[in-house]
Amino acid sequence: MSSPLTPVNPNPAHDATVRWLERAVIGLNLCPFAKAPHIKGRIHIAVCESTDDGQCLDALSDELQALVGMSATKRETTLLVLPNAWSDFLDFNDRLADADQILEDLDLVGVIQIASFHPHYQFAGTAPDDITNYTNRSPYPVLHLLREDSIDQADQAFPQPEAIFEANMRTLRELGPEGWGALGIRSSS
Repeated sequence: MSSPLTPVNPNPAHDATVRWLERAVIGLNLCPFAKAPHIKGRIHIAVCESTDDGQCLDALSDELQALVGMSATKRETTLLVLPNAWSDFLDFNDRLADADQILEDLDLVGVIQIASFHPHYQFAGTAPDDITNYTNRSPYPVLHLLREDSIDQADQAFPQPEAIFEANMRTLRELGPEGWGALGIRSSS
């Protein structure tokens, strides 16, 4: 069966991101709202191969504009994958302020929200090897561009979003590092 996210010219970063989306995000139900847009082919994965901060931020700006310029029935969300940039989590985290500034510059605050995923994602107060960090670990640095309307609809369908986070922590603790490894999701480093 072919994935609705299979590009014409596949590349390793794209393929690893699809695998992560299907096996972890959807497969473990880490995001109960991801399956429907995936099945409908409404998740766009863009890969920016640049190592340059400015070019990566330009790609973010381009993808934000493309997302809002398209109907949610065609593209509900975008994953911008950055396989060659911001491999250090703290550097990536610093770039999130730049991403928020782009949202502001494009007058998209309240329209689009940016969620972040990284191979070395670490929540404050956790050890680097804490399995709960894997809720936000992806094979490569990823900026997830979400429509606020989609978030509002999800909130109506699931009025206690904190329960999702708690369920994810429980799922990952039960899965453990060995179970995560069995998913076949490889980190970029």
